[in-house]
Order: sequence, then C-alpha cells, then structure tokens
Amino acid sequence: MPWKECSVMDERVQFVARRLAGEQMADLCREFGISRKTGYKIFDRYKECGVQGLTDRSRRHQKHSRLRFSNVTGGV
Repeated sequence: MPWKECSVMDERVQFVARRLAGEQMADLCREFGISRKTGYKIFDRYKECGVQGLTDRSRRHQKHSRLRFSNVTGGV
C-alpha cells in the first residue's frame, strides 16, 4: 500500500475546513501537530485573504536596515 502524499497547502485547507465546521482550535492544533498560535495565524490569514492566504509567505525583511543607516553615517 503506497504512502499518502499531501502538501502543506492541502493540510492547511483541511485544517481551515474542519475549523469552519466547528471543531475546537486546541483539538485541531494537537491533531495537526502545530501550536495554537500557528493555528490562529493560519485561520486568520484564511479569513483575511481566502484560500490564497494559506500559501507560504516570504520570510524576507520588508525594510532594509542598512539603507536607513547609510543615510545617517553618510552625513557624519
């Protein structure tokens, strides 16, 4: 019997669907092996952006600290 293959996106969609069906957040998080903080983050992203909110987001910084400090040191 082959292993079931599922993606992170599939897991998140299942998580949200079960939460919308009324299951408790703590029980779902325990079953999916994630913290409640992560569970709420996933669910809030779904409420904000729909299914597209469940995709991975970049962890890259939005602001570059070097650019900000280069202006300060350039004038010294």
